[in-house]
Amino acid sequence: MHMAARARSRRPGGGIRGREGIAGWVFTAPMIVVLGVFLFIPVLMALYVSLTSWNGNGSPFAGGQNATFVGLDNYSALFTRDGLTRDNFMQSLGNNFWYVVFVVPLQTATSFFLALVVSNRFLKGKSFFRTAFYFPSVTSSIAISVVFLFLFQNSGAVNALLALVGIDGPAWFSDSRGLFHIAFGAFGVDNPAWASADILGRSIWEWISGPSVAMCVVIGLAIWTTTGTFMLLFLAALQDLPVEVDEAAMLDGVGPWQKLRHITLPMIKPTLFLVITLGLIGTWQVFDQIYVMGKGAPAGTTLTPAYLSYQESFRSLKYGTGAAMAFIVFVIIVLLTWFQRWLMSEDRGTTRRTRRAAGVAVGLEQGTHAGGPG
Repeated sequence: MHMAARARSRRPGGGIRGREGIAGWVFTAPMIVVLGVFLFIPVLMALYVSLTSWNGNGSPFAGGQNATFVGLDNYSALFTRDGLTRDNFMQSLGNNFWYVVFVVPLQTATSFFLALVVSNRFLKGKSFFRTAFYFPSVTSSIAISVVFLFLFQNSGAVNALLALVGIDGPAWFSDSRGLFHIAFGAFGVDNPAWASADILGRSIWEWISGPSVAMCVVIGLAIWTTTGTFMLLFLAALQDLPVEVDEAAMLDGVGPWQKLRHITLPMIKPTLFLVITLGLIGTWQVFDQIYVMGKGAPAGTTLTPAYLSYQESFRSLKYGTGAAMAFIVFVIIVLLTWFQRWLMSEDRGTTRRTRRAAGVAVGLEQGTHAGGPG
């Protein structure tokens, strides 16, 4: 009875569990402090700067002539006020949109294909191929950008190879034409009347131009340098799949395409979501390749919001406008990630594909328990 009374008198946070909680906070406190000092506090400071007209002189929190509080004026000006700043920002959004549209699907599909190749049990020299495919991801992006500058020069190796097959290569870093403009031009369509309507300071014809020839080089560079990392993520997911499911599929005579579509892809859905999310975040933050490979040239067709934010802040000394651009991109990333999560979420109900995958899995399991075919 004395021990029971002592147990009842103990505080709820006492005992082993209470000490474990305290130990957890002690171990995580340094990282919480680091994140707070070097991440959360600077983000809040940048958010305040986006609400001012700070020109870099003095402290942005001191107010006065150098840092007048303007509220949401920096944000509204980017969408409603005619001028070079809005024109450049809208062009950078259009450029980055096409960059995302091309890079994310291609790098996801390519990395998944490479993961399937290197996970093949009959492939010899797996270590070599995995290292070779991953190597571009660990190389300096600045160094690779410089290499691509030499490769895609007018007299570079790429145009020399194209000349061998009778193709006159373009002036890659000087050609500002969009891919879709080039395609429309092949059919005699050039800035038609229906595409002259103005949207946020740009015509529809400019919005649908597609990535420029110069941006295509950056797209190729991004795909080549990122597929290795995403390949490893897919490879880890493929190696974590239950062996029993693979064996059941083989016993039931499921073809490779059916197995990939109805079994493998649904089972690695979390990894697919992670890869696409990381791809979206990375493509909307592209900066170093743009800085090295032309700084937005030619004619601003390789300009991105990340580089434009840097340019407005550190070159034009409009720190409020630059910070506002950065937070607009942040909101775009959050919205796209939320939309993708909603699109791939299982909470929306069982989709037709999920039902089909479940039916195939049940059929495989029943076939296995029945002793296989025949």
